[in-house]
Amino acid sequence: MDKTKGVKEGLMLPLMEAFYTIQGEGVYSGVPAYFIRLGGCDVGCVWCDVKESWEAGKWPVIPIEEIVEGALEYPGRMVVITGGEPLMYNLNPLTALLKENGFAIHIETSGAHPFSGDFDWVCFSPKKFKAPHPSIYKKADELKVVIFHKSDFEFAEKHASLVQETCVKSIQPEWSKAKLYMDSIVEYVKSNPDWKISLQTHKFMDIP
Repeated sequence: MDKTKGVKEGLMLPLMEAFYTIQGEGVYSGVPAYFIRLGGCDVGCVWCDVKESWEAGKWPVIPIEEIVEGALEYPGRMVVITGGEPLMYNLNPLTALLKENGFAIHIETSGAHPFSGDFDWVCFSPKKFKAPHPSIYKKADELKVVIFHKSDFEFAEKHASLVQETCVKSIQPEWSKAKLYMDSIVEYVKSNPDWKISLQTHKFMDIP
């Protein structure tokens, strides 16, 4: 199949990396997971810790069957699709194939593109650098806002007002700013108990 056509149809995807590890962030922190990191992102967060993922053309375009075969090599049956920005692509075929093979499927996304795919858990992490597509708000199971600047608390509340009532709301210190904002984050959550704190525990454990 022509790669351009394959990517457009979601039957082939640019794969930066795929690996089996422990989910380090959010509600499912501590759970074993197979991460599928797709290449390509047009959001451009200044503090992104995987900027090498931004250029989709750097990464091999892989048939989704091969991607799923990689996941099947490991005992865990939770997959996390991330990026880059995974919603740049049509994820319907990949998630359907993963479902056929018994996986629970999660996504980590900025929501900057129209929603596609069938997921068991949607972690929505909006960014100031590109506005979310409206389709994400009804899909989000978890709202995770990274605190990089004091204005991010107000930014978090703006998006919290748009998600479903059942959506879990988390704030997470940006790794390089954790010492600067941790006290403020703790006090904010104590005063606003509908929020919880998410930490990048994989960085403390020194694992991918």
